[in-house]
Amino acid sequence: QKKLIIDFLIIGAGVSGLSCAIALRRAGHRVVVVEREKEIGQSDVGRGVRLPPNLSKILYRWNLKSEVSAFAAKSKQIQIYRLDTGDCLGDHYWDDEVLRETQGEFLFGHLADLRKMMYAIAVDQGATVRLATTAVSVDPERRAVTLGSGETLTADVVIGADGAFGLVRPMLLNEQGIQEATKPTMCMYSATVPKALVEKDPQSKRFYEHEVISMFSFFGNNQSAISHPTGGLPCFTFTLYCPYDEYESTPAEGMRAALESVAPKLRNLGPMISQPRRFPIFEHPPLEDWLAKSGRVVVVGGAAHPIPTGSTQQYAMGLEDGAVLAKLFSHLATDSQITDFLYAFQELRQPRAQTVLTSETGVIHYMGMPNGPEQEARDQAMQAKHKAGGYLFSGDDESAEWAEIKIVFGYDAEDEANNWWVTWGRLKARSVRKSIP
Repeated sequence: QKKLIIDFLIIGAGVSGLSCAIALRRAGHRVVVVEREKEIGQSDVGRGVRLPPNLSKILYRWNLKSEVSAFAAKSKQIQIYRLDTGDCLGDHYWDDEVLRETQGEFLFGHLADLRKMMYAIAVDQGATVRLATTAVSVDPERRAVTLGSGETLTADVVIGADGAFGLVRPMLLNEQGIQEATKPTMCMYSATVPKALVEKDPQSKRFYEHEVISMFSFFGNNQSAISHPTGGLPCFTFTLYCPYDEYESTPAEGMRAALESVAPKLRNLGPMISQPRRFPIFEHPPLEDWLAKSGRVVVVGGAAHPIPTGSTQQYAMGLEDGAVLAKLFSHLATDSQITDFLYAFQELRQPRAQTVLTSETGVIHYMGMPNGPEQEARDQAMQAKHKAGGYLFSGDDESAEWAEIKIVFGYDAEDEANNWWVTWGRLKARSVRKSIP
């Protein structure tokens, strides 16, 4: 049956919006993206990014390995320390295992570089990306988006890829009578420091003295940090989670305050930071439906399933969304299938999103476990395994945390969509064709 080509209008050129643009263009559909930034990456200063295997394998399947390798460094190891003392709790070499079990690689880079690469690919593949263009309202019945200029754009499907506090998610929350979170529970600080400055400090230079590229995780008392070198421009980046504070207008001061009681090699990075970022962390209520009642407006990425900023899976989830959505719409043959495919997208992605949210939130709380008997037992068990020469996430006594991480890393977004089509979509399409006289 002949394929039906339709128009998609995407609000937001973050990772989720651009992944939808690339994937939908690969499927042959027409795509327009509106983005308020004047230049892609403008808002990403001080933002490193971790690209886990479930993200990298999608980009590799899209034949983008060389483009990714140009800005991303491949991780070989994770090292875990106490945040306050710097004492080593353990390590794990994971490259071979990750490649074997998840078919991807764990990579480090700059968020701006990832977005710029995806923007270039989207445009090269024929998507229209309108920068410096702000969407101010959405009419779900007409599938119309009004811009700040007064212009109105319409499409067969509108995709809200504009985050938790954009236009589309609040509209859906209002439709469903759900109250959005208003009080932050934590803060996340993010910063990058030039490699040359890090190497000048006697303590901090140890981050670059390891034989392989490593991620450094710090477990603390209601605080935690994840740090690593980046590919591309040589920098050291880290994210720091801490209880909610009042440094909204002075993030540099807030970050230095949060670093006061941590191990020297991390604390000494404080004075080197010029443009730190501070993000409040909310516990967002889940949307019951990711589609507007009209059935042709859908949310993806942080607009659909916000997870804590700085989480390993934050951008992987948006990329998975784009891959699943486009794989479903690669089978589009009739107008009646559009809403079916959008509900199939929701059906496939909601359980996955909840699994990842639970996992990522659990990791943050596990790393920031308050000092006490449970924390002491955790640390002692990790140190005992390390002293015995074992890797933290291997052996017969594999931790529940690592087993869960492997499930998250090993997920195959496009296979999920293909399985749905083979099991349900193709069958329904055949029954519809038979019913047409």
